[in-house]
Amino acid sequence: MQKPVMRKMHKNLVDLNLDDLKKCLPEQLQKQSVTAVLLALGSNYQADTHLPHVRKRLATLGQIQLSTAFQNPDFTASLEQPKPDYTNQCVYIALTPAMTLQQLQQTFKQYERECHRQRSTERQTPVKKVTMDIDILLIQTVLNKNSLSDKQTSKPSRQWIIMADRYPLKAHETAGVKELIADASSTVAP
Repeated sequence: MQKPVMRKMHKNLVDLNLDDLKKCLPEQLQKQSVTAVLLALGSNYQADTHLPHVRKRLATLGQIQLSTAFQNPDFTASLEQPKPDYTNQCVYIALTPAMTLQQLQQTFKQYERECHRQRSTERQTPVKKVTMDIDILLIQTVLNKNSLSDKQTSKPSRQWIIMADRYPLKAHETAGVKELIADASSTVAP
């Protein structure tokens, strides 16, 4: 019974090409209604506790699909200043119901706080303990207007937008998003 749900959920990802996406700053989209979102999760401190907690919380927002979790070195680490590795994972959520980008950002900050994320303390230390970081990579919006005439269209169209402050994506984010797209292509019936 799980397969049909995955097929329905993944249809939105099948034809997604990251290079062709519109890029916008989050500040420009605060009131925009979001129907689906692609996230990057990251933790370099007690990831085995915090990632499952956040995945469970994210599942309350809609149907989710997870990429493989990757362990990656902190790209700011050096021989003089070693830092703990991160565990990263991408998540696709078909939101039910839709939320504004502003609501999503507030919700994800709350989830980070539930994992005891302390941004003010992190800034003061050279080796940051990041319990949970949730970054919005892409959002899917519904356009109800014809962009040329400003008239309502009979059928709303869906549009993916990449967050300009996250572009270009980091290697692990690209790998996670591509994995979710590949899974979508293989689970959708021809």
